[in-house]
Amino acid sequence: MREEAMWLCAAGIAGSAGILDWRSRRIPNWLTIPALLIGLAVNFATAGIAGGLQSLEGAAVALVVLLPVVFLRGLGGGDWKLMGALGAWLGPGQVLMILLVTIFLSGLLALVQIIRAKRFLATVRNVWELLRGFFIFGLQPHPEINLDNPAALTLPFGAAAALATFACFWIGWHAQ
Repeated sequence: MREEAMWLCAAGIAGSAGILDWRSRRIPNWLTIPALLIGLAVNFATAGIAGGLQSLEGAAVALVVLLPVVFLRGLGGGDWKLMGALGAWLGPGQVLMILLVTIFLSGLLALVQIIRAKRFLATVRNVWELLRGFFIFGLQPHPEINLDNPAALTLPFGAAAALATFACFWIGWHAQ
């Protein structure tokens, strides 16, 4: 019962973030920061120290895994904090599962967007530049290929995270 309640709260947070991100391409701090803190508090209150530590680990895993992408300006801070909040509610195993499904869904969305915008060759060149720059210069954002460039194609990562959260919950619920 407790696990289902945690999933429902996480799904509500992810769904809200997904709608906001779809509409404005932003996930606000007023949603993500309280969601993270409340997730930690609820886990401490309902499962004691062990649950609280698992909640901290879930938040930390998501935040640490995505931090390099945020530094490279390939992911916004709201997306990053959303995944940390989901980790606080669900723990490390579930948030990693959601993150993998989110990355897969984001890749599909990106492919559709690239094809619709007829920017396949430009995207291949940009990916090459990002990889080359990463290995030559280290963890630095590319001057043109990042979220700060208004001409860059962007994706609602929060919407993909919401879909991934719903899918992972549904699959887990049906597996029981």
